[in-house]
Amino acid sequence: MDHTSSQSLQQFRNLVGIRFQLYNSLFTSLPFHKIEKTGILLSLLSSNCEDGYKKNQSPIQIIEEFFSKQTAYVNEQEKLDLLFRFVQYAERQVVLFDALEDSAFREVHDMNGVGTLKHLESEIIRTEKQDELAKKLEDFTVRLVLTAHPTQFYPGPVLGIIHDLSKALADNNATLVNTLQQQLGRTPFLKKEKPTPYDEAVSLIWYMENVFYPAAGRIIAALKGSFPHAVGTENPVFQMGFWPGGDRDGNPFVNTETTLRVADSLRGSILKCYYLDVRKLRRRLTFQGIEPLLIGLEKKLYDNLFIPGYRSHLTKEEIVETLEQVRKIIIHEHNGLFQHLVESLLNKVHIFGVHFASLDIRQESGVHTHLFETMAESNYIVPAEYPGWPEEQKISFLSTITETADPSLFKDDVERDTLECVAAIKTIQQYNGADGCNRYIISQCNSAANAMEVFALFLLAGWKKEEMNIDIVPLFETIEDLKHAAVVMEKLYRDPAYREHLKRRKNFQTIMVGFSDGTKDGGYLMANWSIYKAKEELTRISREYGIDVIFFDGRGGPPSRGGGKTHRFYASMGRNISNKEIQLTIQGQTVSSNFGTIDAAEFNIGQLLNAGISNDLFVSRNTILSDKETELLQQLAEAGFDSYKQLKNHPYLTDYLVHASPLRFYNQTNIGSRPAKRGKSSGISLKDLRAIPFAGSWSQLKQNVTGFYGVGSALQKLEKEGRLDELKKLYKESLFFKTLLDNCEMAMMKSFFPLTSYLSRHKQFGEIWQMIYHEFELTRQYLFKLSGHTELMQDYPIDQLSIQMRERIVMPLVTIQQYALTRIREMEEQLVTSPLRPVYEKLVMRCSFGIINAGRNSA
Repeated sequence: MDHTSSQSLQQFRNLVGIRFQLYNSLFTSLPFHKIEKTGILLSLLSSNCEDGYKKNQSPIQIIEEFFSKQTAYVNEQEKLDLLFRFVQYAERQVVLFDALEDSAFREVHDMNGVGTLKHLESEIIRTEKQDELAKKLEDFTVRLVLTAHPTQFYPGPVLGIIHDLSKALADNNATLVNTLQQQLGRTPFLKKEKPTPYDEAVSLIWYMENVFYPAAGRIIAALKGSFPHAVGTENPVFQMGFWPGGDRDGNPFVNTETTLRVADSLRGSILKCYYLDVRKLRRRLTFQGIEPLLIGLEKKLYDNLFIPGYRSHLTKEEIVETLEQVRKIIIHEHNGLFQHLVESLLNKVHIFGVHFASLDIRQESGVHTHLFETMAESNYIVPAEYPGWPEEQKISFLSTITETADPSLFKDDVERDTLECVAAIKTIQQYNGADGCNRYIISQCNSAANAMEVFALFLLAGWKKEEMNIDIVPLFETIEDLKHAAVVMEKLYRDPAYREHLKRRKNFQTIMVGFSDGTKDGGYLMANWSIYKAKEELTRISREYGIDVIFFDGRGGPPSRGGGKTHRFYASMGRNISNKEIQLTIQGQTVSSNFGTIDAAEFNIGQLLNAGISNDLFVSRNTILSDKETELLQQLAEAGFDSYKQLKNHPYLTDYLVHASPLRFYNQTNIGSRPAKRGKSSGISLKDLRAIPFAGSWSQLKQNVTGFYGVGSALQKLEKEGRLDELKKLYKESLFFKTLLDNCEMAMMKSFFPLTSYLSRHKQFGEIWQMIYHEFELTRQYLFKLSGHTELMQDYPIDQLSIQMRERIVMPLVTIQQYALTRIREMEEQLVTSPLRPVYEKLVMRCSFGIINAGRNSA
């Protein structure tokens, strides 16, 4: 470990580790529903868990022994009450830890080190690449898209407390910390009702206003300060996207009314941010000639915000024009005094416009296909023969539709909404600008016809081809879809109507590739490698047709869904993969863990900007794979896939998850508006199961299968073929391969097999448990062989320590959850009807919140 890393680790121990023990002791004095010794008893349970798992005890043995030795409770209801208090207490310990990490961010992270914008600045100056940077920034952007995936559990009031608590901790204000902890002790974490898509939007708009808005201003100011001629106003460099309210894929609760309401809230929120900034400006810019301009702008913003029912067509251009006038007067008449304040607001207006974030529309391809088949059935606009036509004929017809469809004629809610939503995009653009809503993402896109069906939807909704300022974005996610993605896109590029459409979109084509379903479908190695290869092929075919392809990555929170050290993945892409923009989804706890504070957001956005810019300006050997390395990775991926398929195709795999994990309770947690699975079937099948509850269930079990399974088997297979030295060389020289395995180690670090070792002896499920445990141990063994390390995540000591501390906090929660699940199974097996069963089910769900919040990117 180098000196800087060692210093940062010591800072983490001092500012997070030691202070957690200190402030946690304040918690022990807090009463939790008349149980005064909750904290002390929970500490005893933690010790019991650690000792019990060393002795190979099961969760039920550990909990029962705790009650008999440490308490006088004999009544089952009293025991359950105490377990609920433990859950509440541990949830608040997690919040304290989150707040401590957030408050220590600047001290623990090297804000000017390798990978930061400051480091990029010094490298550009050193290599005299200022002109190349200016060229790159003409069209390079980082776009973060906030999604509505149900893995963020903190309700709004708790987010506010975390924010205030972080500040109080940073200021060492012990009195306020204590008060806020008391507030936390009395603030409910549980959402009694399932959130609506609008509720989800409001939760994320909190981050937009409190984090992304100020962070973006800082980032652009830093870039312009270092390279004033490289950052123009035409390209914003940083943008935000938004899915809540627009993402319909498998979510029956999103409709056109929701979409319009969310778009309106985004507009209202950004105007509120501008209004507050203009008021602050007026306190400083009290100069002649300026005040009337600012009063006029303030009034326009005020009227839009506070007069009920009033909504003017206030545009981004209008705001910019006023602020530019103010800036000129300051420069020419007032010696540039407070010019930086005006420019700071201008920077933000150029980024956020009057839309704040672009609202993406997303729907599954089958919905569009079904709509056209419904129209064909009644011979309404679409010919009756349409379903039986070959794809070429369908594509030809879809691009020539001239009639407008009447949504009211459709009885099915989803079909009606599909048409109404496309028409509503015009309304959104009218008030929020063209950037307010201009993308339509097609989930499970597996043919060119799927994309042209969306093209035709706009024609049916009354859009003229020449006015269609919309990007049609296919999403390729399964291993098969990724394999055929280039073929699908080539068909589209060859179609005259679609080609004309792309010309109007400046020959840019956005393609989304998804990690979640890919990992669920093909396992960790194959999913990541398939995406890499698909990007290479899609880049090649797009360049062949003169198209600039932009990749939009559906990267989830944990490594198993494409998360982890995301910026390192982007830094590892070579010239054979398009790097026009970096676009990725930010979902679940990744929002709060990577972008929860202004400092964290500034640091992590800066890292992404650095990765994308450096990738073009400083491409090095370790970002380009040779033919031999490509062949080696292909063989690894295939071997990993073969291993993963054995587990995935095990006849009892879904039953195992239902039996051992909280999977069947996901829909009852009230954490997200989307159902846990697609389709309307009553049972749970692996095919219909969404990737998030699938990965999340493994995470709750502390068996992060989707983040490591198949890696050890693949490495072992290639070692047997005498290729271990090649693998070691690849690990040392390829940033892509090293990052892949680093993220795998993160998933493994959050695994804990003693929790479920009691299942190793189970008559039906023992074999599956043994398969998973064997693969985990094999993977660990081979990762150490490649790296020469003796611990997981040895290269990341701060992250390693953070995970260890978090896992220790939730040890009682995962134990209580397994205890409750065991009790429920016993009732089912013995056919016992107990009034306490719903209580145990609620206990399972409550434990989920704390476990996932503690993991931050675990579900």
